[in-house]
Amino acid sequence: MIMTPLMHRSAYAVSPSAMDAALQRFLQATTTTTTTPDTVQQDGQVFSISIDVPGLSREQLHIELQDKTVRLSSIEGAPRSVQRAWKLPASIDATASKASLENGVLTLVLSTTQPATQTLAIA
Repeated sequence: MIMTPLMHRSAYAVSPSAMDAALQRFLQATTTTTTTPDTVQQDGQVFSISIDVPGLSREQLHIELQDKTVRLSSIEGAPRSVQRAWKLPASIDATASKASLENGVLTLVLSTTQPATQTLAIA
């Protein structure tokens, strides 16, 4: 009787590291496509920005207005992390602007100020 060695073949020909790499590619693809873009609309001197922030309450969001820039961020310890910023073409009037949060959608209605026309006398 002649003895020959048996060859053992795995049912899975893919190595575990290749499977890990494929899983990482899948997870990265799903996280980038599930985020929806912000909606920015302009009506004269009023800008309207809508942002999806599901799972966050009013207390967990921080909005900062500085000259022409709007910054939105979530506080530390919030269930989600949000960091966004927009730069508008004119300065923002904070007293005429407002923000509302309803059903996980934050809506910012930002009023901009017209630069005052000034004259310069020739000496």
